[in-house]
Amino acid sequence: MTPTATTTATATATTTTVATPDGPFTVVAAPDGAVLASGWTDDVDALVALVHPDLRPTDVTPVPDDATPVAAAVVAVLAYYEGDVHAIDGVPVRQVSGPFRAHAWDVLRTVEPGAPVTYTGYAELSGRPAAVRAAAGACAMNAAALFVPCHRVLRTDGSLGGYRYGLEIKRSLLDRERAVAGAVGTLAV
Repeated sequence: MTPTATTTATATATTTTVATPDGPFTVVAAPDGAVLASGWTDDVDALVALVHPDLRPTDVTPVPDDATPVAAAVVAVLAYYEGDVHAIDGVPVRQVSGPFRAHAWDVLRTVEPGAPVTYTGYAELSGRPAAVRAAAGACAMNAAALFVPCHRVLRTDGSLGGYRYGLEIKRSLLDRERAVAGAVGTLAV
């Protein structure tokens, strides 16, 4: 779900951090369970800062990883790391931006694991083939890492490009997805 800019800030949110093979993964969730921010860090304040001001919670409470509303997201992350790379697909995400970026985030969720696209291909999938920089901006502004899989976008030459949580994690995620999808080899840096 991608609300319009008229959405008001979430008064409260919950957060938890779980261990993954790529390091600590933290989820910040709205009361209804929608992921507001997530990533490979245990710095909750840094994640909250990524949330658009229209949605940014004024209070974030740490909870156990099996507590509602973070439990569904945590279950999906753990299942992803156990080999169900589609487990993240159904987790609700809430981000706010302009029409193109909001649409581009929705499009990212349709990029299949093991089949990354280039920034050019991502712009095309988003309906604006000439908007390669805007597509890259959507990746850069994505607060819900993993659930909105911006790691599945590569440079035109097939190299990894950038990633907020580092190229080692991006490579690990892509290699994991390629292995599950039956692809061979690893990605170049």
